[in-house]
Amino acid sequence: MRIWAKIFKDTRLLRDTVVEDNSDETRTHKVFRALESICYEFDLGKPIWLDATVKEFQRHAKTRFTQDNFIEHIDFDFLEFQVIEED
Repeated sequence: MRIWAKIFKDTRLLRDTVVEDNSDETRTHKVFRALESICYEFDLGKPIWLDATVKEFQRHAKTRFTQDNFIEHIDFDFLEFQVIEED
């Protein structure tokens, strides 16, 4: 599984990274581990999965984490999180 994370501010891409996980874990575990790795790399607190975020991710394998998903203040508009390759 490969997941692409991008940080946007004012419609501009500020940072991006791709996380790859070839383990035998479940899809859910891979997603959570990838998000944890991305937040560590970007020096962010982990976002909260709101119901709308979960539904969007289930439907499109892609979602956006905005200020509503974070406890602390973020200095960007959103973190986009997208599965680009499944096992």
